[in-house]
Amino acid sequence: MKFLVITSAPTFYKDSNYRAYAPYVKEMNMWFKSVEEVTIISPIKYHRPLLKASFNAKHINLVGVPNLAMNNFFDILSLVVCVPLVFFKLYKEMIRTDHIHLRCPGNIGLLGCIVQVFFPKKKKTAKYAGNWDPKAKQPWSYRLQKWILSNTFLTRNMKVLVYGEWPEQTKNIKPFFTASYSEEKIAEIPTKNYNNILQFVFVGTLADGKRPLYALQLVENLLKKGILCRLAIYGEGEQREDIENYIEEAQLGSVVTLHGNQPTDVVEAAYKKSHFLILPSKSEGWPKVVAEAMFWGVVPLVTPVSCVPWMLDNGNRGIILTLKVADDTETLLRLLKGKEILKKMAVHGAQWSHQYTLELFEAEIKKLI
Repeated sequence: MKFLVITSAPTFYKDSNYRAYAPYVKEMNMWFKSVEEVTIISPIKYHRPLLKASFNAKHINLVGVPNLAMNNFFDILSLVVCVPLVFFKLYKEMIRTDHIHLRCPGNIGLLGCIVQVFFPKKKKTAKYAGNWDPKAKQPWSYRLQKWILSNTFLTRNMKVLVYGEWPEQTKNIKPFFTASYSEEKIAEIPTKNYNNILQFVFVGTLADGKRPLYALQLVENLLKKGILCRLAIYGEGEQREDIENYIEEAQLGSVVTLHGNQPTDVVEAAYKKSHFLILPSKSEGWPKVVAEAMFWGVVPLVTPVSCVPWMLDNGNRGIILTLKVADDTETLLRLLKGKEILKKMAVHGAQWSHQYTLELFEAEIKKLI
């Protein structure tokens, strides 16, 4: 089978290997197990640090396209030339392939959504990795992609994989998930002790969308209330300097540690040592780090975005943040007094997360291909 991937995620060729963002590669390698030939249409340049991994497929064809950014006037002007070029490449490769796989949302994914309309008989899948909540406030390009993908007249012979279960969806919309761990690791759940120093962890991009500064503020407030705790931050981003300044000004150097981007096994070890995950995001698709943390019995503290309330069973498997430091601190203090509710949250969260293993994920992918 010839399998075509259309994505805004950049792909790189170096030392006879095709590489891309590591978590994305991990998922795509499972799709590639069931196909003979892969073509990837994506940007081939990216100028920021990126945790990369190599694709496993033996036969990969990379078709490079411009990034289609719209950051300034010159970017917008360049679209006049770039968009027709990308349309042509998409159409050309869709003719050749057996299965079209779109990765959305994104500018390349948007063009893919439009061009696939001309191939109603081709077998297709789309992975919408963003927030599928119909009520969410999103950019027009995201809303347009969701509308095209949901329209069964324009989008035919396609399964659209979305995070969470939402009411009044068209028949081609399929609730899906992302997995990180194998069934073999289920037995390795460490027992959490909430009587000693509490270990908090933040895993994600150090950017405004993830609100890492709120994690600092929450831990700082707990310290002021007499709670012994530590915060480990994993990730890099534009707010790193702001975070370093905050740590210095608030004298949190002995409490907060910045680890930067780390391999999967290092982050896994951090989960095993942690009691709580803080993720005060503005928006998410499937917040992978939440499911990963829950797998190891970590209680998540998360904002109610996208499918998070469903993941947390509306507060039975974790704590839903209000983003009011005083209120969130009081909620945590109240739970720490008894601890039994926290222990139940940890157990229920782990049991829920254990359903979504790599084995199940791979089996579900095979059904789609």
